[in-house]
Amino acid sequence: MTISISGTLSKAWLAKALGVRFDRDYYFDPNRRYAIDCRCNEYAAEHFPGMRVFYSESNLGQIDFLDKGQIQIGGIQPNMILGMLLGADFVHRDSSDADITPGCLAGKSLVDLPSPESLTKHPLIVLFENQIRQVQEDTQRQLRPIPPFFWDISGRAAIHGAMTTAQKLLGEAIFVDMISEPERCMEIMLWISEAFIVLCRYFSQAAHLPITEVHVGECSSCMVSPVLIERFVVPVTSKIGEELGPIRLHSCGPSADQLDAFFKITNLHSLDLGGDTSIRRVRGVLGKEMLISVSPLPHDISLESTDTILSWAGQILEENNGGNLEYIYHLEPGYNTDTIYALTDFVKSLPDFQHLQSEPNVQ
Repeated sequence: MTISISGTLSKAWLAKALGVRFDRDYYFDPNRRYAIDCRCNEYAAEHFPGMRVFYSESNLGQIDFLDKGQIQIGGIQPNMILGMLLGADFVHRDSSDADITPGCLAGKSLVDLPSPESLTKHPLIVLFENQIRQVQEDTQRQLRPIPPFFWDISGRAAIHGAMTTAQKLLGEAIFVDMISEPERCMEIMLWISEAFIVLCRYFSQAAHLPITEVHVGECSSCMVSPVLIERFVVPVTSKIGEELGPIRLHSCGPSADQLDAFFKITNLHSLDLGGDTSIRRVRGVLGKEMLISVSPLPHDISLESTDTILSWAGQILEENNGGNLEYIYHLEPGYNTDTIYALTDFVKSLPDFQHLQSEPNVQ
């Protein structure tokens, strides 16, 4: 058994702490992004010494694969990139996460969708590919481009699940449509999965970054029944697992009821779960070998007292029953860092704590 802990700082935290602006140029000018990313990680190393804290999108980057020589190209949430390829507008926010205009596929059918292969010719994809090539040809700086759909040098691709992406692109009507128009919804989700497969492969080749596994952020999975998970999420995510590689499945909220369905996903490698999911249930279904990442609840991080988060951490440890476990957290303004210090000390005191890199390799 191994146990580890790491955390990420949000854009809102860093905008408040450093006064940096995550404007449109941050996302589309790699040099500007590189300068800001380095500054953010320098802040994390300075203000959280001895802690495994760095700057990244929640649940996506990995501190052990973060290197000062990497420069992010097209580092935008995966379903937002796909939405922009289908006509959505990018919406930046200077002090928080970006977004896109909602419902770009609302009222459209499968015949309105382009072929997944044709997406690689879209001007946005061409822009990102040209930026990758410019970095590769700059022999003086010798930086390594991290392409869209990737967040570090590990080769772990990151996409949103087909159901979550369908919600982003079609709106909340998708939850009714899965019952009233299941065949149409399945066709759309299969198209989404194929589009992500094509784009991940395309950028993997462009950046010379082989795919090692795939983070699938199925954030909406906790909102539907296990029946719908098995009907929609399992086949489309299995296709991704078969085509791209081992799956790291993320589900935000309580997901104990969905675990039997999750277990049917082909090439499921690890789970990334919210703190109110029964880890005992996970281990009962999936055993001890699978790595489980688990996040404390925002309420527990916000409390003045550290008692609640320590009680939660102890319960998770007990329910884990000797499996491979990773505590992760994402810091937003207003959270009480004392709770994170207490959680870190708790994890470090465990006999199975894995002493990994304490700080990202930044300049």
